[in-house]
Amino acid sequence: MKKTTFAASIAAASTALLLLGAPLAADAHVRVDPDEAAPGSYATLTFKVPTESATAGTVKLVVDLPTTTPFTSVSYLPLAGWTTTVDTEKLVKPVKTDDGTITEAPIRVTWTADSGVQIAPGQFQEFTVSAGAVPDTGSVALPAHQYYSDGTVVDWNQPTPASGAEPEHPAPTLYVKDSAPSEGGATNLVATATPAPSAASAGTTATVVSIALGIGGLALGAIALVIAVFALTRVARRAERKVQG
Repeated sequence: MKKTTFAASIAAASTALLLLGAPLAADAHVRVDPDEAAPGSYATLTFKVPTESATAGTVKLVVDLPTTTPFTSVSYLPLAGWTTTVDTEKLVKPVKTDDGTITEAPIRVTWTADSGVQIAPGQFQEFTVSAGAVPDTGSVALPAHQYYSDGTVVDWNQPTPASGAEPEHPAPTLYVKDSAPSEGGATNLVATATPAPSAASAGTTATVVSIALGIGGLALGAIALVIAVFALTRVARRAERKVQG
């Protein structure tokens, strides 16, 4: 019983170590889902924002929209406890499309937490917009800026290379004609936890093992006895032959 419990404890500890050793940084990044869309479509994009800080909460998120390949329209899904604004400005350089020349476009979406609201440490929040028409281009970077309650700002604005080796703060990216880069970093470890056996199952297992060991011992003893008798018989016959000789 004690041995079984000890073994289960070792298994649980090993599982915990594997889980701690797995790369979790990728899951903590600000990401956009889905990360692929067809040109000309209107995509519903959700930004998943986790709070990485252990001492401060997320109170604001700003997402920069493309200006060289702009969206013509952006709307947002209302989120309780957050105030959302979409900033539209005149483009420095007008963009010609099949629908005409675009001179102004949405360039920024900002979510600001109401008083007393935040994404606390260990939590995440999802922010959703509808954006279109998706430009006919390779990919669209959507840099995000995460503001914490202690004044810290984390900029998620670094491009991800084609190799898939993510930088420290990758920008959320929508892939249109380009394929999403393959993952070139470390392989995530997947740990499967096996529940510790209950007292009843442990006792049953121990009993079965004891019986099996007992039967095995008897079988080995019987084999040893047969070998011993056979050996003694051969010795006795040799001795008898010597006497007769």
